[in-house]
Amino acid sequence: MWDSSTFLGALTPKFYVALTGTSSLISGLILIFEWWYFRKYGTSFIEQVSLTHLGPWLSGAGATSPEPEGGECKVWRNPMSLLRGAEYGRLWSAARRAPLTYYDMNLSAQEHQAWFGAGAGATGADEALARAWREREPAARVAMARAALALRPDCAAALLLLAEEEAGTVLEAERVLRRAWRLGEAAARALAAAGAAGAARREAAVVAHVKRRAAMCARRLGRLRDAARLFRELARDAHPALAALQLHENLLEVLLEQRAFADAHALLARLDDTPAPRSAATAYGTALLRARGASGPAAEAAALQALRRAIAFNPHVPEYLLELRPLTLPPEHVLRRGDSEAVAYAFWHLRHWRAADGALRLLAAAWAAAERAEARAGAAGYRGTACAQCADRELLPAHHALSVFPRRAAPALLPLAAALCAATALLALLAHRWPAAAAAAAARAAHFLDPRRLLPLLAAI
Repeated sequence: MWDSSTFLGALTPKFYVALTGTSSLISGLILIFEWWYFRKYGTSFIEQVSLTHLGPWLSGAGATSPEPEGGECKVWRNPMSLLRGAEYGRLWSAARRAPLTYYDMNLSAQEHQAWFGAGAGATGADEALARAWREREPAARVAMARAALALRPDCAAALLLLAEEEAGTVLEAERVLRRAWRLGEAAARALAAAGAAGAARREAAVVAHVKRRAAMCARRLGRLRDAARLFRELARDAHPALAALQLHENLLEVLLEQRAFADAHALLARLDDTPAPRSAATAYGTALLRARGASGPAAEAAALQALRRAIAFNPHVPEYLLELRPLTLPPEHVLRRGDSEAVAYAFWHLRHWRAADGALRLLAAAWAAAERAEARAGAAGYRGTACAQCADRELLPAHHALSVFPRRAAPALLPLAAALCAATALLALLAHRWPAAAAAAAARAAHFLDPRRLLPLLAAI
């Protein structure tokens, strides 16, 4: 029968030295990795793995983690997205930085196929367009769109793609969109007269998207009245193809740029009575209108209350509006209450907050109070899930430093513990390499730390 005392008695001191060194080295590497992961992602890797995998298993709920509640990780189309060729492409030309991620562009390709695709039996121009939406390289998409346009000169969807991808300026993109608008309406009328109801509805959906992008071009070019008129028409008609896009956010931004604050307030009041999903644009838009020129204790208290509600909805926005974090170009999709939505909102609305007297001062006060409350509550307040952080990381480019809230400081003793583990491993390695010198050093240390020598010294102190 196996005797444990015989086995343990046969082990030499070298085994214990090697065991100490190996365990210390592994512990030090784990601590260094934990410190690096916390600095990069703002959360503990060990804690995240424990809560995600071990927690549900130990509590008997199975090994799978629960889904976030309330559609927390649902990705929405950004209604304020830029033109790829005329605007996003400028960042790549100037700084050689990719403005969009592959995940973001892939979501756009899937949406375009769902909106404009002719189905499985597509032929001719429709087939070329379906291949164009799936292409990853801009040059290939433009070539496929031109092939579709050669097969059908009145193809509004192909012109829409060329305006998005090939046009070098916003003015050129608007010219192409106006042509697509004219040809698309004529094609929709012809298809409806011929009795092709399905094709007519698809062409009408393309025209609705073309009008939306044309309205955004008018906004870029400073024709605010034309942009507001087009957005009002689109919101009034409410085409089903635009159901996934929050057109009221475009209209709200144009009204704020026009300084039509009464119309903006009426728009937000109407949205409160509708089941439209809440967003940073509506939450911070309401707070901006209250904070603009707030005079008197009562008005400032109401503005601070609106700001607290907006910060509770998306706490990533204030640092961009207060210019404490650098901005980047907004993605084509955003995560509600996430960093991507904060970037998309601040990119367009920072100028409105600068122009409003006293708004940034009240925002700074509300943000300071929120940071103090966060420091007191720790992780008990707003808690961004790992799912939300992963979605934002997939949507935002790699050169953008992700905003994490609540922020937790890395434990101060974590690098010290890693250094102690590394020092222990080094001492174990030295003892294994030079055992005689290690034994002499240990004897001297034991003689120096002899309690019989230390007691008189402690008594004297």
